[in-house]
Amino acid sequence: MRALRVLSVLCLSSLFVACVAGEGDDGVEAESDIVTEGSAEARAVLALVNDGTVKAAELKSEARVTQPVADGIVAHRDGPDATFGTEDDDKFDTIRELRGIRGCGPATIEKLFEYAKRKGLYQSGDVSVVFSPQTAENSHLTKIVGEIERAQSSIDIAMYSYSDAKIGEALKAATQRGVKVRFIFNDAGSEQRLATREGSKSYKLEASGVDVRFVNKTMHHKFMIVDGPRDDMSKARTARLVTGSANWSSSAATRYDENTVFLGNNEELLLRFQREFDLMWKHSRDFTGKPFEHVLSTSDIRDESIPDANGAMVWFTSANFKVNNTTFSTNGSNTVSDALVAAINGATSSIHVASGHLRSRPVSEALIAKKQQNPNLDIRVYLDGQEFISKTTHENQLDDLDACLDRATTDAQRRNCTDKGFLFGYQVGQANIEVRYKYYAYRWDHGYAPQMHHKYMVIDGKRLFTGSYNLSDNAEHATFENMMLFEGDAYSALVSSFEQNFESMWKTGRDENKLASVTQRVESSSSIPLVFDPMALTWSEVSTLKSKIRTNCPAADSEDFRRNPGAHMTCQR
Repeated sequence: MRALRVLSVLCLSSLFVACVAGEGDDGVEAESDIVTEGSAEARAVLALVNDGTVKAAELKSEARVTQPVADGIVAHRDGPDATFGTEDDDKFDTIRELRGIRGCGPATIEKLFEYAKRKGLYQSGDVSVVFSPQTAENSHLTKIVGEIERAQSSIDIAMYSYSDAKIGEALKAATQRGVKVRFIFNDAGSEQRLATREGSKSYKLEASGVDVRFVNKTMHHKFMIVDGPRDDMSKARTARLVTGSANWSSSAATRYDENTVFLGNNEELLLRFQREFDLMWKHSRDFTGKPFEHVLSTSDIRDESIPDANGAMVWFTSANFKVNNTTFSTNGSNTVSDALVAAINGATSSIHVASGHLRSRPVSEALIAKKQQNPNLDIRVYLDGQEFISKTTHENQLDDLDACLDRATTDAQRRNCTDKGFLFGYQVGQANIEVRYKYYAYRWDHGYAPQMHHKYMVIDGKRLFTGSYNLSDNAEHATFENMMLFEGDAYSALVSSFEQNFESMWKTGRDENKLASVTQRVESSSSIPLVFDPMALTWSEVSTLKSKIRTNCPAADSEDFRRNPGAHMTCQR
């Protein structure tokens, strides 16, 4: 908990007993560390004392407050009839009101807070998550529109892919009421070069009053800061952050497996994300649609000025870049993968990975080594279907790697060989690690793929790593990415929700026995499905199904089917 030093208040109202020191609070109160009014800590304490099932005996034995304080809290809450749930109840609305109980000073408030944490009532950072797929009205897009509509002064956006019309309308309305909107848009670089750029998304955004810019590297973030600390660092305490794996598109909302985290009341993360945005914005390039002054943030956010969020952290791949004017280039560091490898090495009971890709050599080798070190460790990896490769394809990529290393004569060339795209799903599975693929088509194609697009890892059911970062060397060295960590009592509910999401995906289609249904259709139907409902399948299950499809539909491997997969979603026997 981050407590703030404030002056204690004198209890002037005759409705409350004077806030004087009692047992457990020594001396007359002056300056004291107490729970800040309106904070997540304060909400946890109030949730505890306003819970009608919590009796005085529990407050005394578990929170270790004095008997008079425990009795006073319950008497106030339950009202004159001493019965909770009746009309005369008088719940505590503020910490100040709670401190009206005799003896309920700073030390007692601290004890109540510590017990509230143990009961799971403390949710630091005002955090929630939306998992996709959802119906449109329940999606992350709808919630993002709500965040934009509540913006009062500024919005900073770093977005890889954007196409949602309602978000565009909300941004336009925000600029019209005076909100300053800056947008680093990955597509803006390519749209700047279009002959018809007047019809582009970037041009339309700028026409609506949004200042759009881009960076020279792939900008793969998906985050938004609302009323952030761009010019006043104190605004980090009240700003809102939206970030995760999901782009702002209909597919990300209603078809893909995604997550979007909504976060407030977390000064550290807001400052770190603001500093990341400011770095990119300062060294960005202009989309020259509507003229905008290149307005930079004025906050000087340094490490020493960023407080500890107590259970939350974030790493950015920008730490792997050096910059010269508007050009970012790689410095060779492995900031995010180093953090993930350290987490894997420290696991004691379980590692659950949900990732669209598994192409990071450091992470994959760390998983394999951990399994060899502890064969009983529960390591499970869930990947998108595009990560499936045959044994032959795996052997070919090993041969290509060996040939590349044989040609290499410098350390840099050898690093290029080991870093380039290598699909590790097969190799990790061969190391006795459970790997399943979200499998939905004989041949992967972006046009119809309901992708498994998460990028998260849960360690021991207690530590959550999640963000925009694909598990790949490309993500580490060629794109702007983020990977957050949430852990501890403050974020236990959030971590649990990701664990539940993982367990649900891990069983996709299995309870319904979809594999048997698809197999039967492949073997007996006149119309053989090449695209089907998603299933979580092992490597062997995918291999067997693909073999049956090839046997019953030889045309599946023809040039026409390869070149036009969207036109061949079934095969006529």
